[in-house]
Amino acid sequence: MAHPRILVIGAGIVGTSLADELTARGCTDVTVLDRGPLFATGGSTSHAPGLVFQTNPSKTMTEFARYTVEKFVGLGAFDQLGGLEVAATQERWTDLHRKAGWARSWGVPGTLLDPGQCAELYPLLDADRIHGGFHTPTDGLARALSAATAQAQRAKTRGARFIGHQEVADVLARAGRVVGVRTTAGEQFDADIVICAAGFWGARLGRQVGLTVPLVPMAHQYAKTGQVSELRRPGAGCADQGSEAHMPILRHQDHDLYYREHGDRLGIGYYGHRPMPVEMDTLLTDTAGEAMPSMLPFTDADFDEAWTQSVALLPTLGDTKVDEGFNGIFSFTPDGFSIMGEHRELSGFWVAEAVWVTHSAGVARALAEWIVDGAPKTDVHECDLYRFDNAATSPEFILSTSSQAFAEVYDIVHPHQYRSEPRDLRVSPFFARQQELGAFFYEGACWERPAWYEANSGLVAELAADGVPFAERDSWSGRFWSPISIAEARWTREHAALYDMTPLPRYQIAGPGACEFLQYMTTNNVDKSVGSVTYTLMLDENGGIRSDLTVTRLSDDLFQVGANGPLDLVWLSRHQAVGKARADVTIRDVTDRTCGVGLWGPRARDIVAPLCAEDISHEAFGYFRAHQTSIGSIPVIMLRVSYVGESGWEIYTDAEHGAALWDLLFDAGRPYRAIAAGRIAFNSLRMEKGYRAWGTDMTTEHSPAAAGVGFAVNATNGDFLGRSALEAREEPALRLQSIVFDDPTAVVLGKEPVSTDGHVAGYVTSAGYSATIGRSIAYAWLPATTPIGTPVEVDYLEHTYTATVHTEPVVDPAMNLIRR
Repeated sequence: MAHPRILVIGAGIVGTSLADELTARGCTDVTVLDRGPLFATGGSTSHAPGLVFQTNPSKTMTEFARYTVEKFVGLGAFDQLGGLEVAATQERWTDLHRKAGWARSWGVPGTLLDPGQCAELYPLLDADRIHGGFHTPTDGLARALSAATAQAQRAKTRGARFIGHQEVADVLARAGRVVGVRTTAGEQFDADIVICAAGFWGARLGRQVGLTVPLVPMAHQYAKTGQVSELRRPGAGCADQGSEAHMPILRHQDHDLYYREHGDRLGIGYYGHRPMPVEMDTLLTDTAGEAMPSMLPFTDADFDEAWTQSVALLPTLGDTKVDEGFNGIFSFTPDGFSIMGEHRELSGFWVAEAVWVTHSAGVARALAEWIVDGAPKTDVHECDLYRFDNAATSPEFILSTSSQAFAEVYDIVHPHQYRSEPRDLRVSPFFARQQELGAFFYEGACWERPAWYEANSGLVAELAADGVPFAERDSWSGRFWSPISIAEARWTREHAALYDMTPLPRYQIAGPGACEFLQYMTTNNVDKSVGSVTYTLMLDENGGIRSDLTVTRLSDDLFQVGANGPLDLVWLSRHQAVGKARADVTIRDVTDRTCGVGLWGPRARDIVAPLCAEDISHEAFGYFRAHQTSIGSIPVIMLRVSYVGESGWEIYTDAEHGAALWDLLFDAGRPYRAIAAGRIAFNSLRMEKGYRAWGTDMTTEHSPAAAGVGFAVNATNGDFLGRSALEAREEPALRLQSIVFDDPTAVVLGKEPVSTDGHVAGYVTSAGYSATIGRSIAYAWLPATTPIGTPVEVDYLEHTYTATVHTEPVVDPAMNLIRR
């Protein structure tokens, strides 16, 4: 729409940021409503302590925070006092090195300090109680109400209007599209776009339009001490937050605490108490007529441990006491990320929820770009409203996992540390067999995914005796890992292995218009003969990589699509319903009713050939081809593709045949010493072959050429979605490249900074140990001009490893293995 009428629900920090960002892009017909007064509306913004630590393991969330700081500084609503995180344990001190690495990767200034240096910055500290700290000079305090007011005033000058004491009672819709809202006062506001930025009220509003907004309002303790003698100074204690803090904001994460000054008093926030979810219907009744429904009574007993640990770290607090406190409501999600996106069944209804002050302006900018330009410049898949599978959208799941997210806010969480509950929600038909083989399971999209199998433990000694190296890992990289995974990868290359491919999302796209639809939605030519398999990409409106797909043509009007996750189904379905789509196209998710086994390795054909009546020789069944056939008496679809770079097949069947298929293949493989292998080996082998993982190695921020998948763009494929934007893109500044480590014992896990000539030049995406070359391989985004053979340095925790930029693929560059 050229001039859409936009209505924002919520005039807190997110709603006002949205109004500012939208009006800055020419959307001047913007109305912002709030149930409370302007701009201390009674939501989370009204009581937010305002601490902003920018560094996050997520590049996206860090970028949101950086923009928020830059914007608020420009508005005069940010005190750049710096941030200090201290380590009271050796484990935390090591983790601060990891955090310092993230900061360097994402461009946030920071320095690791010894205890004495920490005490110089923060004189209240007992330096003898800490191992050191991490100082980030551009962090500090956001004055949320000032920032909200300033952005609202600026938006008003461009035409926006803000109306308080207007609680939205109904969202109005017609023919599957939002048309406005009606308030409890009986007023109707017409709109083409409605954005729900209602904070902890968001899930309740979502239910009104049949939308699950996966967040849980949680009470979080915040207290203020009495006077602290060391903080007394001229002007201290004044109401203006802009002059009441002078020291850095402080985190004591080993005990779930943070601190900020309030003049001559200290504010203390605490996450170590029990999760306290808030029932919104009860809150409405209990706080009716109150100006601050987001501030609940302080529960003193929950704060006892916080006070004990605070006095230990900051001994001067022993001379004062907790003077006041409250339990403030904030929104938490199952994975700790914000929630952004458009309702797939109600066009024009958008959400921007579970957004903290830290990320508010960044989220607002990205959502404004999404609405106005069709896609945000920042990759937002981690925050997408539809990132969760159906199994993760039940009220019980959302409550349980959001409570865990609250408890883990300041925990040291390993990248392979998956939730403990709930588990076993989605299991493949092979699950019982995997348990019998001693599988150690990772979890992803609620699926149980074997990481390795204890049944293969004997292979470690056998291969070691043959000279295969099994270097010991440090305590951090050795968590949720086993040397068995190295054996499984090597065994795949030398014999054969079965991999569970069931969790790979699979869709059937059918109908007379199916081919035309896929030609438009993807970059490669899928209009090939029946039995063809095509690797292709989906792009967004900016020409960035939205996903990569494997498209199999099963008949003239039937395609099977291997995808990455629920975002792909939403994207395809949304475009099937509008624009280039056809009414004679249907899309079905068949993942849960089917299953798959990847059987790969030099002996794979020996295992399958006796079971299949068809000729499966390389000449008869070439690479990137598919056959619908039978293995034994089991009907299957066999795809001659390989994500591990070995000859073999992905073999799919209906879930009812799954156990029988596994048993048949596993038993047939015994004479060839075939094994079951897990996800760690799978990742290692794909790294050797230069295969990318969408969401980790490449995202919407990257072009196909820069990510090394330009071969999947067919120049003769007509007007596919994103083509014009792709052709208009400038030459990329960065390119994804493989690096090989010099030290055989070097291990990294991802997101580490990569330096050339002493300066950070990029960062690691994926990494894995190659059992073939006896070294770790990593992908890194590096300057596009970086030549092969360039030496680089990678900072991992307290170590710096050297590596070399390598040609791709590192293993089998002639691609002989997959074609044997």
